[in-house]
Amino acid sequence: MTFDKILALGQTAMELGLINSLTVLSLFLSYSMLNVCDLSTDGCYTLGAAVGALVAIAGYPWLSLPAAMLVGMISGFVTATLQTRMGVQSLLAGIVVNTALYSVNMALTGNKATLAMNKTTTIFSMAKNLLKGTPLAGQSTLIVMLIVVALVVLLLCFFLKTKLGLAIRATGSNADMVRSSSINPTFTTTVGLCVSNAFTGLSGCLMAQQAKSFDINMGSGMVTVALASLLIGGVFIAKHKPIPLRAVGAVLGAVLFRIVYALALRFNMPAFMLKAVSSIIVVLAISGPYLRQQLPLMIRRWKASREGRNA
Repeated sequence: MTFDKILALGQTAMELGLINSLTVLSLFLSYSMLNVCDLSTDGCYTLGAAVGALVAIAGYPWLSLPAAMLVGMISGFVTATLQTRMGVQSLLAGIVVNTALYSVNMALTGNKATLAMNKTTTIFSMAKNLLKGTPLAGQSTLIVMLIVVALVVLLLCFFLKTKLGLAIRATGSNADMVRSSSINPTFTTTVGLCVSNAFTGLSGCLMAQQAKSFDINMGSGMVTVALASLLIGGVFIAKHKPIPLRAVGAVLGAVLFRIVYALALRFNMPAFMLKAVSSIIVVLAISGPYLRQQLPLMIRRWKASREGRNA
């Protein structure tokens, strides 16, 4: 592998990692801050991609971004409504919405599983034309994503420091305490899920425009990928660190995960094995701290059993 190919591989992994980092930031808000495991991520990601592709194909690439965020917020509102106002458990609410979104996405695309965007103007093609003839022309996609991710991180950190953001964080820590403080946890949960799903919809929209295509299954397994990336980021940035550092860690985890993906594909790992790798990373990241605590006890038990056999 030549040095130029390594650079190209790294740049592509960074671009895709930054796009997916928006979904990771979504889970950072819903899972880490709000303590809600939202399983509608896969369908919401595809929903944002579908709306983003359709609006871009209609000739409004910039409008596709807020449109994708809006439908993401609607998806989050439905999930929150099922959870907080209709007595549906959090996991089941996400599964129900994720299942329903498949039909919604197919309806939006006119019962088409794919949409081609080869001749469609996207924000990435517009940035490429803008930087044409400059040394940065080859990095237009990377520049756009760095700007978008930086803005989202700044907005998220600012939001979590507001009164409403602090209430959302408190709801995730102790909902009963929030309720006793005359704060409605139903409202904070709804707002949190709406904001987090807006990020997921934006991520899907950008992925569709970057890939110049839409596929009905492009969001499959995204919740596992995002959770693995979030946990990888948590390895570098501990939970007790400030919110901005933890948000940057989530982005870093997404980029590192895509680099691992790229290397696995480069070394001829079958593509169908990548989802299994994602699942293994999640299991190791979650069970790692527990196993590390249990290791001394396991060693003592092993020594005791060995001494018993020798006696």
